[in-house]
Amino acid sequence: MGNLKIFYREAGDPQSPTILLLHEYPTSSHMIRNLIPILKEKYHVIAPDLPGFGFSDAPEHTHFKYTFDNLAGTMQKFIDLLKMKRFAVYIFDYGSPVGLRLAMANPEKVTGIISQNGNAYEEGLSKEWGPIQKYWRDSSQANRVALNDFVSEKATWFQYHQGVKDTSLISPEAYTLDQHFLDRKGNIEIQLDLVRDYRTNVALYPKFHAYFRKYQPKTLLVWGKNDPFFLPAGATAYLKDLPKAKLKFYDTGHFALETHVKEIGAEILKFLGTLPL
Repeated sequence: MGNLKIFYREAGDPQSPTILLLHEYPTSSHMIRNLIPILKEKYHVIAPDLPGFGFSDAPEHTHFKYTFDNLAGTMQKFIDLLKMKRFAVYIFDYGSPVGLRLAMANPEKVTGIISQNGNAYEEGLSKEWGPIQKYWRDSSQANRVALNDFVSEKATWFQYHQGVKDTSLISPEAYTLDQHFLDRKGNIEIQLDLVRDYRTNVALYPKFHAYFRKYQPKTLLVWGKNDPFFLPAGATAYLKDLPKAKLKFYDTGHFALETHVKEIGAEILKFLGTLPL
């Protein structure tokens, strides 16, 4: 978008109802690889890689401002270019503040929201956010350097495996590919810029809630209850503003699609079947 090249996966009949799937950190549309075949039989699936992730362009952080406003702005240009007039949106982690910005800006376009560990409430932030919140309060170089391990192989492995009962279900190519992109020259600065800017998402939570209350978008919440970053309380908090939302917990961690894609896929299909065309 603009001078950026955005990679995206597309499947299904373009004449069918569309679902936009927005990935999380530190992955890409690759994380949705097993969900796409489930959805594409009845729906038109579009899954982009955000700037700085996957196969999309990742300009140096001195050449592109890595903020969530900018990520959402790029995705706005993306949906405009593809002339997406009506779509449901799947949001997960980083994809959540991007997708919710899009929803607030395009309430007439969004037919429904599927939040898979897509936090929008402070109740959902676990103690793992402690060092990051310290950086929000004091964006000194020392606090920035202290987060260098955020993009390490150990941290990526932790995100995939923590809270998972049967780790044999985690595909090694998933976290290996993620780490390949994380290890690109200059990527650590990109990711630390986004970590710093994540505070703007928390500041926007009240506006997200106001959007929920005003528009009451149909919502499905599918949540790995052992997520070390986004607690179950973050899922149940949605019900304060969206009392008709459907909530399902799964006995797994952050990357719930790695272990429960069939179950979550079935719930998403049922949910999509209830949405206006």
